Amino acid sequence: MKLKFTKMQGAGNDFVVIDGISQTIDFTPEQWRALADRHFGVGADQLLLVERSALPDVDFRYRIFNADGGEVEHCGNGARCFVKFVRDTGLTDKRSVRVEVQQGVITLTAREDGQVSVDMGAPILTPSDVPFDASGLEGRREGDDTLWPLDVAGKTTWISAVSMGNPHAVQVVENVDTAPVETDGPLVERHARFPRRVNAGFLQVVDKHQARLRVFERGAAETLACGTGACAAAVAGIRRGLLASPVAIETHGGTLTIEWDGAAGPVIMTGPAATVFEGTIEI
Repeated sequence: MKLKFTKMQGAGNDFVVIDGISQTIDFTPEQWRALADRHFGVGADQLLLVERSALPDVDFRYRIFNADGGEVEHCGNGARCFVKFVRDTGLTDKRSVRVEVQQGVITLTAREDGQVSVDMGAPILTPSDVPFDASGLEGRREGDDTLWPLDVAGKTTWISAVSMGNPHAVQVVENVDTAPVETDGPLVERHARFPRRVNAGFLQVVDKHQARLRVFERGAAETLACGTGACAAAVAGIRRGLLASPVAIETHGGTLTIEWDGAAGPVIMTGPAATVFEGTIEI
């Protein structure tokens, strides 16, 4: 079939966005991988599928496929691109839309200044719900957070386990430029303590309201930015007493602003979304 698509990016995290409302999409993992291939396909960190939602008072269903072809729960940078896409293509004229994801419903708002804000919902902090297997481990309290020891490459790495609808393991490092993202990232991603694998975040605190972040993403390797990773990192930093809302999270692809009250409220992420090009590919 000939597939119409739009290439988009949010802070350098790039996506193939597909309208699943005007065309029927039922791809295999192999086909998703082919689309994401940077040499033989369009190329992307993730692929986003726009569908109608069957839920009442919900505008769309938002599905995310990693470059390895696996479907995942959430993608924050993709969510910002999602709302720009549905507005630009005329699927809605609303400035704020409610969107169904695997773990619930989120609200996406296109702002007057061109930035997009996403209500990411409240973070999930109970280890078993992340999911993270903490059985037999002795945690260490730091502020309001509990740090957990992971055996990574023969050394103990202390992480915060956070879910933003998808699992994250956040560790604090002195300098993200020299952090072992390429070597330790894959080991954390597939650590046996995370039954669904995990996104491995490396967080450098600059001051109370500024941080730097690199993320080795589950199923996509390191990306230029990770929206849910920025949210998880801000939550971990705030709980540990290292950061305070709002937090400007600097990634290789740009800066995301994260707001969280430190209680049971939602995490709000604000950042850019841009269309790169549109096209058609035989798939």
